[in-house]
Amino acid sequence: MLSLDLQDVQKSFGNTEVIKSANLEIAAGEFVVFVGPSGCGKSTLLRLIAGLEAVSAGQVVVGGKDVTQLPPVERHVAMVFQSYALYPHMSVGENIAFPLKIAGMPKAERMAKAREAAKLLQLEPLFERKPRQLSGGQRQRVAIGRAIVKKPGIFLFDEPLSNLDAELRVQMRLELAKLHRNLAATMIYVTHDQVEAMTLADRIVVLRGGVIEQVGTPLELYHSPRNEFVAGFIGSPKMNFIDAVVEARDASQLSLRATSMGGLVFPIAASRSAARPGDRLRVGIRPDGIRLSNSPGIAAELLVAERLGNVNYLYANVGGQQLCIESKDGALAAGQTIQIAIDPSSAHTFSPAGDRV
Repeated sequence: MLSLDLQDVQKSFGNTEVIKSANLEIAAGEFVVFVGPSGCGKSTLLRLIAGLEAVSAGQVVVGGKDVTQLPPVERHVAMVFQSYALYPHMSVGENIAFPLKIAGMPKAERMAKAREAAKLLQLEPLFERKPRQLSGGQRQRVAIGRAIVKKPGIFLFDEPLSNLDAELRVQMRLELAKLHRNLAATMIYVTHDQVEAMTLADRIVVLRGGVIEQVGTPLELYHSPRNEFVAGFIGSPKMNFIDAVVEARDASQLSLRATSMGGLVFPIAASRSAARPGDRLRVGIRPDGIRLSNSPGIAAELLVAERLGNVNYLYANVGGQQLCIESKDGALAAGQTIQIAIDPSSAHTFSPAGDRV
């Protein structure tokens, strides 16, 4: 396993700047996930690390060695793509062993190493099968096995689960987590799915428009987002945002008037924000920070109840603002008027420009 250091890495295609001065250190053995919306530059950044694209400026350092000008084969990385790219006429074992064949390893030795990788990935019973005889999840494991036999210093995964159905995605996430633990390998994983990021990563790198917005553990990003974009992107369902003005502040709380909810006034804990009276804010409240109230609270019209078994998400209208509320009550129906309360200690506050306040 090797470390990775990106130093002011930039990438432009013509006049279009895709990656804007990316700086990132990844320790040996870390599982780091690049996440962000489509077009944010996460796959391009991965390809720059792999050497499949040339950097426009900056350095890529792998294991302390500058590999910026080296071809992919000399970078000690192995990449697993979204498409399996298996050879249909080869068996599972032959597909896994193919990189070693290209490297000139004798057949007996390379097939022995392929069998070791197949055993690790629970593919040994399928060793002689052709790709057409495999499920999508099995094919993806073969592609991962092909990377394992190269014994790279860094594994690179470019949305490897996006072609799988929901059940297989969950299963493969578990397989990848176990693989990381068994190999103690450095892994960098690209996805647009923030649930995958939260469940797999030691640290998450959130990108937007070619810029690294925040790097941190899943819980750091969830509880302490640097800006409104990160707050809204991390978490499912996404955070509620309310436009508000600070009316008053004392030692314990701020009194806010919601400009987007008919002038509704509600408090948040003073410890949650440095804002002062008169400041305009964007207040972020996660669905679990709003609860149903038995006593008169904030009146809301229930629009949709999303019932998921052990938890329900209620989408309600408050003065023209839609809020998502987490609830255990599955008996509510659309059209009802419900009473809700905002937990004062759960608020996140951002400036109108989106910066944390």
